[in-house]
Amino acid sequence: MTPSACRPPLADLVLPCLDEAEALPWVLARVPAGWRAVVVDNGSTDGSAAIARALGATVVHETRRGFGAACHAGLLAARAELVCFCDCDASMDPGLLAPMAARVAAGEADLLLGRRRPQARGAWPAHARAGNLALARMLRRRTGLRLHDLGPMRVARREALLGLELTDRRSGYPLEMVVRAADAGWRVAETDVPYLPRSGKSKVTGTWRGTWHAVRDMRRVLAEPPGTRTAPAGGISA
Repeated sequence: MTPSACRPPLADLVLPCLDEAEALPWVLARVPAGWRAVVVDNGSTDGSAAIARALGATVVHETRRGFGAACHAGLLAARAELVCFCDCDASMDPGLLAPMAARVAAGEADLLLGRRRPQARGAWPAHARAGNLALARMLRRRTGLRLHDLGPMRVARREALLGLELTDRRSGYPLEMVVRAADAGWRVAETDVPYLPRSGKSKVTGTWRGTWHAVRDMRRVLAEPPGTRTAPAGGISA
């Protein structure tokens, strides 16, 4: 084995997956060169795991249903210094994470989020956008962070994320990450990313009912009292 083959990937990309056979080829083809794609299969019945494995991804199985459960399983399986997260439904291009990761590596932010910018009508249903806006306002009251979106595309350092001791295993996981990062004094920022119509049916925000359950999970996270968290290693607190 050559020395270059022993080098760790520049980043690990966590892709929570539930029945995304149609989207996987498009998503995995856009993973930045040198990165490791960690597809976390959350109980797919359409052969998603086999497709991901055939396309060169590392496949992790998480039997406990829930977006947060899948994301956290991927975080635990990650080995690179930087860990990125992205939906596996072809609504966002994983290639956009490369410049985001570079900004975190350069110390511009401790947690960098992708602010979704719809590129087509119907890419972001009105009820999902309304729920996101309401949560952003509640987040601002709770933490002071002036974010516009709590989307799934994000980058941070692996050890720092583990230090947040995230506990939500449902729809509140992405918000809990931001809340606990803010409580720890992290520099949290966002950058615009194109948002495309997803492939297949949404498991969370595709319906009013799904959106309501997500908002309920996230309201529970916002009710958590501020705790003492450590600043990310190598970073400077805000």
